[in-house]
Amino acid sequence: MHVLAFASRKGGAGKSTLAAHLAAHVHSRSRRCLLIDDDPQGSLTLWNELRAEAALPLKIVKRGISDIVKKASRKGVEWIFVDTPPSTSPSVLEAVEAATLVIIPCRPGLFDIDAVQETIRCAREARTPFAVVFNAAPPKRQHTESPAVTIARKCLAELDVPVWGGQITHRASYSLALADRNGVQGYDSDPCSIAEISGLWSAVERSISVIHGARGRAAMHRTADI
Repeated sequence: MHVLAFASRKGGAGKSTLAAHLAAHVHSRSRRCLLIDDDPQGSLTLWNELRAEAALPLKIVKRGISDIVKKASRKGVEWIFVDTPPSTSPSVLEAVEAATLVIIPCRPGLFDIDAVQETIRCAREARTPFAVVFNAAPPKRQHTESPAVTIARKCLAELDVPVWGGQITHRASYSLALADRNGVQGYDSDPCSIAEISGLWSAVERSISVIHGARGRAAMHRTADI
């Protein structure tokens, strides 16, 4: 079983959005998955409730994440997606400790890069593999990423922080798909959005394979104790 925790102290970084789109992508491929909503705002729960009969299995944290994870493992769940609050509360620490991989969404801006450092410290202390994913990034021009993304990559590289090589671009299709009770895979959206989510998922799967000891290249994460 694999646990993906979406964590960032910065509100509006895109934790719920990425969790929803990736979960919808995995669920559409008929894999057993579970959503865990630990964010008091309840965005993931709202989106899932709107899906009605197409809703994914979801648990709201009441007593602790570890108990939910253990029960899911006994039931044969393959993927767990944990949405966390914008803080470093004990529940976030528990999610990071339970995770196979921590995904840290980050907009490519000064305040956002500063904010994710606390989450990175948390992952390192828990010795949990992690990676930053640039979200709501300016679009590329002729396949060249924007100066904001380039500068953000340089800043995180200087801090020895692993960053996914792709980006999730700021596109209306991401929010429109959620409003339509779908992920971009199930929404009549622009193919670029679908390609970005598919690319991110491929990177996640490569990282998970490496974490579990398989030989591989181009994993986006780095072990958290480096």
